[in-house]
Amino acid sequence: MSPVDGLYRPGDSPVHRLRPQVKIVALAAFTCAIAATPREAVWAFAVYAALIAGLFALARVPFAWVLSRSLVESPFLVLALAFPFMVDGPPVHLWFLHVSEPGLWAGWNLLAKATLGVWAALVLAATTPIAGVLAGLSRLRCPEILLQITAFAIRYAHLTVAEVTQMRLARLARCDDPRFLWQAGALARSLGVVFIRSFERGERVWQAMAARGYTGRLPLDVGPAPASALQWSAALAAPALAGAIAAWTAVIA
Repeated sequence: MSPVDGLYRPGDSPVHRLRPQVKIVALAAFTCAIAATPREAVWAFAVYAALIAGLFALARVPFAWVLSRSLVESPFLVLALAFPFMVDGPPVHLWFLHVSEPGLWAGWNLLAKATLGVWAALVLAATTPIAGVLAGLSRLRCPEILLQITAFAIRYAHLTVAEVTQMRLARLARCDDPRFLWQAGALARSLGVVFIRSFERGERVWQAMAARGYTGRLPLDVGPAPASALQWSAALAAPALAGAIAAWTAVIA
């Protein structure tokens, strides 16, 4: 597995075999359905969570892996916990706490939708390599220049991180302590050196690609065959159900 495919889990499940473009469209549709669901429809969010859990089970993705990767939403969790104390409104007594009822609903709304959105994105990330995601976006007619910039940024990000780590170790070996404010200059100079090295690497990569006949398009395709109607139907089944639930809850709200 490539170093840039940190979230991808190789497998041969039905979810893995779906074309990337159908999974991207399904993710966008499912996320829109989650966002459109009224916060009072708690049962609808439970159904969405069950659908995503079923996809994880079908893709053979361990739940512990999902929980560990869900830590990316920690800032949203902190904000959701703060809403009951920040938003004005009728008070509610929870044991020894006095919180706002609108704040509770706002916190629940943020927590539920952010969590489900992260989980839905993890389904795509766990079953599709980065190259597949870029190829799917290319098939969906996304701007080619944005895809190329993204591809290069992902490809060389780990090299930049490795350089920053090596320079930090070199500073520490020379008794540098970044905890002191007057040593911030050394950190700034190190970041400047990393920027210059990255710029020069980009020029060398461009010259090497141009020497090999680069025509402005990267070979991102996953295969000549587009997604079949069966794959589109299978991928959009869960988003269609979520969309129907969102529409129903909006009507009865």
